[in-house]
Amino acid sequence: MSDVAYEKLYCDITGGRLQPNERLIELDIARELGVSRAAVRNALIRLEQEGLVKREPNRGARVRLVSEEEAVEILEARMALECVAVRHAALNRTQEDLAELRDLLSRMESRVREGDLLGASEVNGQFHRRLIEISDHATISRLLKMLNSQLIRFQYRTILTPGRPASSLAEHRAIFEAVESGDPDRAEKAMRKHLSGVTEALRQAAAQLPPRTPRTPRCICSRQYC
Repeated sequence: MSDVAYEKLYCDITGGRLQPNERLIELDIARELGVSRAAVRNALIRLEQEGLVKREPNRGARVRLVSEEEAVEILEARMALECVAVRHAALNRTQEDLAELRDLLSRMESRVREGDLLGASEVNGQFHRRLIEISDHATISRLLKMLNSQLIRFQYRTILTPGRPASSLAEHRAIFEAVESGDPDRAEKAMRKHLSGVTEALRQAAAQLPPRTPRTPRCICSRQYC
């Protein structure tokens, strides 16, 4: 039953239904889900280990607030991991994989052209997830899941930075072309340039008054990327 509580809380946190610093009351959650308090407690411990929840003695649990400074650190760690993953993807990719990546890139371009920047951000995430799947690197996949789940409230902020959508498209196109060519060095360089751009966009956004993060209308669970 702790898995049920974990999945529900994970989706509610990453989906924006539970906001940073919002209290997580074991008894209320247990009643809502029809599970024991022990199951909820185990779920909260697991979420704490993944950096999504903060638990304090005699004060209970809250959704953890990730600062802009920590978000930049997480992006730097993500860069190291994804640069390794994209090297593997460049060597592992099949024609079917390339067709899927090409379709995602086309959809991303369409979303940007239509002005649907939040939609473009979601397809962006699908593109990165597909690359990780192609890399077939289980350890990197597991670590990235944990890191990216902590970046949820920054998900849309970078794509809304002026000029960022066009830059992001060019960067993803370069990543795709490098993977398509089967050149791991070129793929790593393209990924590093892309995530450096994401980090810089986040720094620019943090220097301004941050817009309220839109609530995601559906459960995005463990598959979200910035």
